[in-house]
Amino acid sequence: MKLGILGTGMIVQDLFRTIDLIPIEKKYLLGTPSTKDQTAELANKYNLDGYDLDYDALLARDIDTVYVALPNYLHYSFAKKALESGKHVIIEKPVTANATELKELMAIAREKDLFILEAMNIHYLPTYKALKEKVEEVGAVKIVSFNYSQYSSRYNAFKNGDILPAFDCHKAGGALMDLNVYNLHGIIGIFGRPQNIIYQANIERGIDTSGIMLLDYGTFKAVSIGAKDCKAPVMLTIQGDQGVIRVDTPINQLKSFEYLTNTNESETVAIDNDKHRLYYEFVEFGRIIDSNDQTKAKQMLELSFVVSEVMEEARKQAGIVFDNDLK
Repeated sequence: MKLGILGTGMIVQDLFRTIDLIPIEKKYLLGTPSTKDQTAELANKYNLDGYDLDYDALLARDIDTVYVALPNYLHYSFAKKALESGKHVIIEKPVTANATELKELMAIAREKDLFILEAMNIHYLPTYKALKEKVEEVGAVKIVSFNYSQYSSRYNAFKNGDILPAFDCHKAGGALMDLNVYNLHGIIGIFGRPQNIIYQANIERGIDTSGIMLLDYGTFKAVSIGAKDCKAPVMLTIQGDQGVIRVDTPINQLKSFEYLTNTNESETVAIDNDKHRLYYEFVEFGRIIDSNDQTKAKQMLELSFVVSEVMEEARKQAGIVFDNDLK
């Protein structure tokens, strides 16, 4: 994989902390004229092959894949241009602002025989894979509860009228898109598409600062909570009639979980958790692209599309409209 990286934000800097361990043949970074110094510094610090401040210049490089790590509302337009230039795309979560955008990107990718991969790291974590297998041991699932509530420092600014992208309805922000998306990927990645959903959100200035989603799976119910305007101890549980799985970290940071039976026997599971959380997904992305693994890519893209549709339905219920929805 020869990678062009868009953006210089926290998630990109997180990737750089483990990028030397990932088999990437070439690495280039795209910044902007206003971030030129930072872009040059990052390229030098992490021994990248170069950097650009112009997207067309980056796309003209010897790369085969573009990693779109920009604010949510820009994912579609930058990914579309990359696909039209013949590049595979890895798109940071949430993959697009709405399902319509993703459907359009999927059509372009099919036409050009290219991959779209969402950088939702949980599906590639070894311990998450073990958790999916352990679910069988809880018996008949009854209740699933995922709560990712993290008070955002940006919320202080938001309350004072300074609206940053994470809370901006014009930039596809909000608690659902920023935090609850992890819960939904975690739940839907295990149990598939729910039969129905209900989303109840706390709305300020047209955006959900926190919200609760109920997912109806017929024989059991799941609750997915995401909040940026308040905090709570993280607890994720999958409750069955034989036992319960408990996780004390957000699902995207999963390193271990505990399994408790109804007879109070307990087991802690942790598998190969010494690597950075982004390591596993980018190793797999490289393998998919280099080996042309159409089957795995299709499987993961279908999951991304289901989550995208669920989130779009949730926003409609809550009356949250993005500028991207109006294009």
